[in-house]
Amino acid sequence: MNWSSVPDSVLHDILEAVSFNSDGLITAIAQDETRHVLMLAWMNKEALAETLKTGRVCYYSRSRQSLWRKGETSGQEQHLLSADLDCDMDAILLTVRQKGVACHTGRRSCFYQSVTPQGLTENAAPDISPEQLYHSKN
Repeated sequence: MNWSSVPDSVLHDILEAVSFNSDGLITAIAQDETRHVLMLAWMNKEALAETLKTGRVCYYSRSRQSLWRKGETSGQEQHLLSADLDCDMDAILLTVRQKGVACHTGRRSCFYQSVTPQGLTENAAPDISPEQLYHSKN
């Protein structure tokens, strides 16, 4: 299953139907082909349009106030397989082919901390160290 680019005329209608929040963002949840949730991020209209056109997942970084193409510094890219909007049109579920890990901590998923009566418990070790992931010498 590969993503097919959305034509401009259809893309316009989709973007107009989406309910972006007051900051111009929509919640984006990425899951892999097995439906394992990888991460939650944000998309603005430009990031969503780019993703639906190219099939390469692009988010909006609130901290950097700019587009963030998943994997552009780490190589851990996400390629879109399908996209589903929720009933309120304010959240999108992306099914992606994940190259490597999704989390900046080096784990497959950002959801690696379980809430228990005893407190937080890590349920997954990193697959790669953040230093290796981002090629830093720290």
